[in-house]
Amino acid sequence: MITPVQAPTSRTKGTSLFRTANGNNYAFLFLLVTSLFLLWGVCNGMIDILNKHFQDSLHITKMQSAFVQFANYMGYFFMAIPSGILARRFGYKGAIIIGLALVAIGAFWFIPATHIGTYWAFLLGLFILAAGLTCLETVANPYTTVLGPPESSAVRINLAQSGNGVGWMIGPVLGGFFVLSSTGEANTSNADLYKPYLIVGLVVSVLTMVFVFAKVPDLHAEEECKVEGGKNLKAVKPMFQRWHFVLAVAAQFFYVAAQTGVFSYFVNYIHSDTPPLSAGMAKALPANMTALTDGAYHITDRGAGELLSFAAFGLFLLGRFTGSFALRFFKAHSMLALYSLANVLMMLLTMFPLGWWSVTGLFLSFFFMSIMYPTIFALGIHGLGEQTKRAASFIVMAIVGGAIMPLFMGWLADNWGMRTGFLMPLICFVIIGIYGASWQKLENKDRAV
Repeated sequence: MITPVQAPTSRTKGTSLFRTANGNNYAFLFLLVTSLFLLWGVCNGMIDILNKHFQDSLHITKMQSAFVQFANYMGYFFMAIPSGILARRFGYKGAIIIGLALVAIGAFWFIPATHIGTYWAFLLGLFILAAGLTCLETVANPYTTVLGPPESSAVRINLAQSGNGVGWMIGPVLGGFFVLSSTGEANTSNADLYKPYLIVGLVVSVLTMVFVFAKVPDLHAEEECKVEGGKNLKAVKPMFQRWHFVLAVAAQFFYVAAQTGVFSYFVNYIHSDTPPLSAGMAKALPANMTALTDGAYHITDRGAGELLSFAAFGLFLLGRFTGSFALRFFKAHSMLALYSLANVLMMLLTMFPLGWWSVTGLFLSFFFMSIMYPTIFALGIHGLGEQTKRAASFIVMAIVGGAIMPLFMGWLADNWGMRTGFLMPLICFVIIGIYGASWQKLENKDRAV
């Protein structure tokens, strides 16, 4: 008789989140791995302020500035499969150490890149840094799913991704402090761009030593089905014949495309499409966030970066925490479909000239994006057992959507305005919603013998 392992969608007691069937408690190890989520949140959060900065300092178009994300996510694309190979060859611990080393090299490269001063030099640093982050994501995402009972895997990965949300908040503040203008005039210098990356490189060097001496066991995931009374585990179908996984790769492609587009052009939208502030609103905000231009108060580039960090990513982090809690009681695929529908509505609000309602829609989209990446990841690798590391490589490779689609969004913005550019993430959220709504049917078919 074949008994399916419970899907990552059921109610789970908090005390059992990190305790496996053999009695091991991995709570401390989970916290250590969560620090990696914090790290790549900081790094990715910093690049979201570079689009607007490079438009000013290098005099490039919105579409050309999207090569910031292109370089970053191409690093993910090219390193995803090698990362899976490294994880299988050296285990989770070895792959984490290799990933941290690459992140440090990429961060320290910004010191000579600042002296070179050309666009390609900065993009090369982002590419190397992203290659290291790929190793970390390929390992850390699936690793969180095995640090406790399988039925709570979606809860753990969303909880760990809350650390990622904290990093997204820190990144724009750290990067924006050194490169974004706090006045009405744009900063056209790259002289200080190496400073936030120097800080990252030093922190990563310390974190690497922590993992060198930490005990990180190479745990394995359960298969989709098991034979009752027997010890052997077997997959029902080969990985690429299991549509809940294959379509998860596609859904992740479009999610990262949407996320990257919204994050990257947030500063542009606030700068160009936010209504003028009243005198009272301007006085209520810190002085470096507003400037009087042509008789009206507007949000500065530094102010837009701080709004991205504290308000937008604050909502993103709130969504991660509340989503992690809700996933203990509601089905993950249903929540994915519901949040996707909500973001379709938020993109419509953002696209239409409705004043502060449009701005509100843009901010709320961060809340509804919060659970999507980890939930798609958990649904995609569900039940793949020994194939989990390889499957994780392909889901991480799907991050290349963040390299390709924002170029299209930038092209739309250059030709028809920033509002029109948000048509790209709207389409992506429709596709993600379809995946969420159909996941249970796909998984049932994949499980059938």
